[in-house]
Amino acid sequence: MKIAIVTGAAGGMGRAICARLIADGMHVVGLDIDAHGLAEMAQDGFEAATTDLMDAEAIKATFAQIATKHGGIDALVNNAGTCFMSEFPDIPADEFEQQMKLNFTGAFYCCQKAIKLMAGREGVRKIVNISSNGAYNFDVFDPPHYRASKAALDTLTKDLARRYAHEKIAVNSIAPAMTETPLFGVLSEEVLAKAIAQMPHGRAMQPAEIAAWVGFLISPAGDVSSGNVIILNQGRDVR
Repeated sequence: MKIAIVTGAAGGMGRAICARLIADGMHVVGLDIDAHGLAEMAQDGFEAATTDLMDAEAIKATFAQIATKHGGIDALVNNAGTCFMSEFPDIPADEFEQQMKLNFTGAFYCCQKAIKLMAGREGVRKIVNISSNGAYNFDVFDPPHYRASKAALDTLTKDLARRYAHEKIAVNSIAPAMTETPLFGVLSEEVLAKAIAQMPHGRAMQPAEIAAWVGFLISPAGDVSSGNVIILNQGRDVR
């Protein structure tokens, strides 16, 4: 059985991604700091690993445990992330550091560990990074430290895709626009209504819809895709 790691597993998007990969026949190890949320997800094919993804040593320890138990992995989904809403130029230093740590630095460390555990595994191994339209669309509300963290993640995607192509490790980013997750809670009703009104279908996307794309990229159908940032926004930014 193939082994997949999903970070931010206990969140809205994370749960949908885990469900998709389990349905596709994978054994999923879910990483999150929310032990209670992970416990709620208990089912066949799911393994919880309570981990502070803002702590490099915690990430190292979790991947070491996974290596001991499973020997290696076949896929990594860097889904953990959040959006802090302070505005430039009044973004506190600690908020900036937290934003980068969770959205980019944690994913960077997970990729470092995952690449090593992918060595020698059969077939094309996969890394999928969950980015955001906010890295590209400057008409939307996203603050600059959030944009920067996601843009950095996409640059990492492209670098690793080129670096490991000959080793059959495919790396892609998915960059969704408005998706209905608990992150909606950080927005005012006015901002949320304006953002949804800009979506061509007149609604936010659902986590399961994004998870389906993750599943596609991790499936054999995604073997030939690498180094791409796949923008999912209902055609909102086509000009």
